[in-house]
Amino acid sequence: MVKITEQLIRKKSEHNELLIFSLEEISLHQENIESIDCIQDFCRELRILLLQSNLISKIENLNKLKKLEYLNLAINNIEKIENLVGCESLQKLDLTLNFIGDLTSVESLQKNIHLRDLYLTGNPCTDYPSYRDYVIVALPQLTSLDGREITRTERFKAQKSFEMNRRDVIQLQAKYQISRDEQKLRVENEIQTMANADLDDEEKLKEFWNMKSENCPEIRREIAEKSRRKSRDNQVNLVEKNNEKFTPKLFAKCGRPYCLNFPKLDFSFHDETDRYELDLHVYKFLDTSLIVVDVQPNYVRVTVKGKFFQMALKDEVRIDEATSKRSQTTGHLLIVTPKLNVNNYVSVSTLSEKSKKQSTLKESVNIRDIIPDTLQDDSEIPPLI
Repeated sequence: MVKITEQLIRKKSEHNELLIFSLEEISLHQENIESIDCIQDFCRELRILLLQSNLISKIENLNKLKKLEYLNLAINNIEKIENLVGCESLQKLDLTLNFIGDLTSVESLQKNIHLRDLYLTGNPCTDYPSYRDYVIVALPQLTSLDGREITRTERFKAQKSFEMNRRDVIQLQAKYQISRDEQKLRVENEIQTMANADLDDEEKLKEFWNMKSENCPEIRREIAEKSRRKSRDNQVNLVEKNNEKFTPKLFAKCGRPYCLNFPKLDFSFHDETDRYELDLHVYKFLDTSLIVVDVQPNYVRVTVKGKFFQMALKDEVRIDEATSKRSQTTGHLLIVTPKLNVNNYVSVSTLSEKSKKQSTLKESVNIRDIIPDTLQDDSEIPPLI
């Protein structure tokens, strides 16, 4: 059950710098409020009070709001108009979509001489045939009913049959009250039967949302309670989910290390002939005790304030010769890891020399330069060409 408290009023008075004693307008709609409390004690200067879309079942505790001009109680569980005599300045009253079947209760508004606009659309009393004729005569100060202007001719005609209309209204609302009492018992039995059913909470909730229900205050309260409970459970689940520690995946299923950067740090990585160089741009003023370096044969991992930075290496490295240094000027962390099998790699210069030799061998050769001069004058040797 939600009540109107000083804390709630202050929360809704941000537009007035959280000052509630001088508050002239406040909106407390869609708060699942079930009763009107405290407002007349804290906010005597109120002119506009918005309480629509709640679960209020009775109009009460508003008599001290002498300056109240507009009261909105639409979409609540109100069944009778009462306790508004003290609202001397009331000009507009909105009771749309409530459960008012006691139409004669509008006569309690006769002393609200400044009342001009009244809204009763969507209430059971509006189904009475003589509803409008009765109201415009019972409340002669009204200028508009349900958003429709009241003309002098309309009021004059309604005055002629007022007594008869009033008798009809009394009979109809008596019948409505009987059916309403039966509805209360029927709905309460349905709710009790569902509560006693041999089902778990989830199944009961699912059955409740799937069942056909009547439009009545009891069902509205039950719907609000179920929705509030579901919202509370969702919030609890969300908090539990957020509290769960995130465990990052550092390796693939095959054992290959991932490249990760959870701290979101800038870095530069150089693959030299005989070593790897990783320059990690760690925050300048971060304490070195919050940095952990782990060098493995095929990856380098740096933990910064509990967050992993991991770099996978293509070639194995000598972990016993790896070094890590941090700059005192920039705070950057430089990690140098020598490669394990450097001799197995052919340098670029060696390849270039071999390619030059191969290119010279492919050039044309003069055979005369190969044969000695003594053999060239021998007449027994046939000419080469």
